Amino acid sequence: MKECCQTMKEQKEKLMADMKAQDAELAGEVATMNSAAEDKKLGLMAAIVTHMVEQRTAMNARMEKMQGEMMNHMMQHMQMGKESMSQCPMMKDMGEKKPGAQEEHHEEQK
Repeated sequence: MKECCQTMKEQKEKLMADMKAQDAELAGEVATMNSAAEDKKLGLMAAIVTHMVEQRTAMNARMEKMQGEMMNHMMQHMQMGKESMSQCPMMKDMGEKKPGAQEEHHEEQK
């Protein structure tokens, strides 16, 4: 079971890293658009919006799949008893909040 837990944790970490990479890529595209000549901006904006929709659609599908896998994973732990769930690296990560995480999240949303 520990191997399964570690795999699930790595999948979550990869998802989060991929999201950050996508955000950085979009930020670069927006910077390019903002510094472009006025006659190029509309085309660049259309490309950015298209890219965002593609990313969002793919990420939603990926997260939906992962949510189902997480539910199955938690059910396996529940069948094994409370001690099993408390030993899972995924559950430990969910319980641990880094200081300022909530404030960071709200700042990112602004």
